[in-house]
Amino acid sequence: MSTVLYERRRWLLATAGALVLATPALADHRRQATPKTKATEAGITATERLMRDSGVVLRILSIYEAGGRRLGGGEDIEPAIFTQAAETMRDFVHAYHEKQEDEQVFPRFKQAGRMVELVDVMMAQHAAGQKLTATILDLAPKSGSKAERQSMIDAMQASIVLYRPHVARALTDVLPTLRTLVTPNEFDELGAALEKDEAEKLGKDGFDKMAKKVAALEKRIGINDLSVFTPKS
Repeated sequence: MSTVLYERRRWLLATAGALVLATPALADHRRQATPKTKATEAGITATERLMRDSGVVLRILSIYEAGGRRLGGGEDIEPAIFTQAAETMRDFVHAYHEKQEDEQVFPRFKQAGRMVELVDVMMAQHAAGQKLTATILDLAPKSGSKAERQSMIDAMQASIVLYRPHVARALTDVLPTLRTLVTPNEFDELGAALEKDEAEKLGKDGFDKMAKKVAALEKRIGINDLSVFTPKS
């Protein structure tokens, strides 16, 4: 082997070795260069928290739907199921989740001049939903007569008609836009505020307890097994 070829081979081997050694350090540097916000460190962002809460709304609507269908078919169902479902709607959805939207989310849209008409409608729907829930709570313990049963079924059906498109708009329009209206620091601050509000209003592990309560109601009315909703071929 000539001296020139020998020296060139040594240079290539040295360069390859340096790249191998540098690659882990370079990757580590890139990982460190990716900013970590408080929201990502906490494991759940403001929008994820709001989306999770919206899922509870949909599950309560499924309880209303199954219960109303069975009541309409003449079945006797324990009134406490409807009372507890409506109490969850009142305490978790109206007094907690919707209040967060009204006070901490929708004002940001109005300030930015974005989707103002939509959030105004959604706030009005919150008020309408509260009235429907009050009607269900009033009728559930005394839904013995046919007329009382039908009135409660009507209120539950009206809640379904109101909230399914309402939640859909929140998930597809409002929440994806929210993050574009704030800086990363403001987004973190919103997440921290929502987390603090949850602890104050629902207590430690408040959401988990509420989700378990809804799951127990689903079981009592027979819709806890998700497979029951699969069409039979």
